[in-house]
Amino acid sequence: MEYIIRNAQIVNEGSRQQADVWIKNKRIEKIAPQINLPYEVKEINAEGLTLLPGVIDDQVHFREPGLTQKATIYTEAKAAVAGGVTSFMEMPNTKPPALTQTLLEDKFTIGKENALANYSFYLGTSNDNLEDILKANSYKNDIAGVKIFMGSSTGNMLVDDPATLEKVFAGCENLIATHCEEQSIIKANYEKVFAERGGKLRPEDHPIIRNAENCYASSSKAIGLAQKHGTRLHILHITDALELSEFTNSIPLEQKKITSEVCVHHLTFSDADYHTLGYQIKCNPAVKTATDRDALWTALLDDRIDVIATDHAPHTLSEKGLIRMSDGNLAMSDDATYDNTAAGLPLIQHTLLLMLQHVKDGKISLEEVVRKMSHDVARCYQLKDRGYIREGYFADIVLVNLNKETSVTKDNLLYKCQWSPLEGRTFPAEIKYTFVSGHLVYGNGSFDESIKGERLAFDRD
Repeated sequence: MEYIIRNAQIVNEGSRQQADVWIKNKRIEKIAPQINLPYEVKEINAEGLTLLPGVIDDQVHFREPGLTQKATIYTEAKAAVAGGVTSFMEMPNTKPPALTQTLLEDKFTIGKENALANYSFYLGTSNDNLEDILKANSYKNDIAGVKIFMGSSTGNMLVDDPATLEKVFAGCENLIATHCEEQSIIKANYEKVFAERGGKLRPEDHPIIRNAENCYASSSKAIGLAQKHGTRLHILHITDALELSEFTNSIPLEQKKITSEVCVHHLTFSDADYHTLGYQIKCNPAVKTATDRDALWTALLDDRIDVIATDHAPHTLSEKGLIRMSDGNLAMSDDATYDNTAAGLPLIQHTLLLMLQHVKDGKISLEEVVRKMSHDVARCYQLKDRGYIREGYFADIVLVNLNKETSVTKDNLLYKCQWSPLEGRTFPAEIKYTFVSGHLVYGNGSFDESIKGERLAFDRD
């Protein structure tokens, strides 16, 4: 179906303009102050609405295959488009882990059949799949990249063999995305804090156990390997001030070989929030101090940090040590402990709304939100024809109402896990319409699931 969006306030590429947008054959056909066609098409009156490029989330965990008690590609992509996220890149630590091209293509098949958003997936790394990593050089325009867990992970995906890391960084022509934590430091910190607490660890011990030094030791190792071999490296979820010295803003993003990401929860929460939210905000790497959070904001705005993501990582209530009370509120279960509660939190339905709250609070401009969540993700990953509101580009766009509020309740959550650390919050905007590859998939609270998202394509040398 063709559409004309009338009188939208478009925020794109650092500027604002009032214009019509004509959508045809999945793409943006024309942008102009007034568009008149000799035939009728579906029209959307965008008077009073703001049109943004759809959010591109470069780091999510949708749990399929094998962990579907937590989430599925269908449920989480549905939550994504309701939140203005039009494209996602999903991690390989599923069951089985996506460590071969065959297993990776199995996930692409699930995405093709079920994802309401555009999709891509990472090939995983283990200590013994080097051959598969090198084979991926031949199809680097077809996948998000290669993921290395240089710290704790599920299954056999912790890559801690120095010889393997050396060979992967030396031979991989794909973008390498890393989770950087140093297991030996985590182990030593755990033993120390465990002894000090008499074995009774608390949620607020998490950033002490998974401290900044642990992250810095791992990220500096990854950067050293990337610099040695000229590897394209993207370090995920930076959480602390210590690591920021490793990144530069002295060259354009397209020329950077080493880039970085920050997640919305690390921009929002601090260690003070463990007292009220407990294990709800337990994640790896950990939410750290308010000083670290402030440093992340500074680095994001001065371009040492390049993009914003979610690391959307749903777990069931029981896996998080949570129970739903009779009044609907969340509470920690009596048997929840540090060791039996999972790390990760669901965020993708509210990532754009959360950043719009930060806009209202004066932390960041709307233009910068668009750049860091859409434009620069496309630039960082060399996405083909996405991430901008441009003629000829895919129509991945979202219309938001900045004059209407959205409250987060258990009843309007779309995640399969059915909980959120943001429950009870009210955000100063509403996601009104979401287009994915020219298809109006979400509008006024309803979904049109007749057309699924598309496989993302990359334009890499």
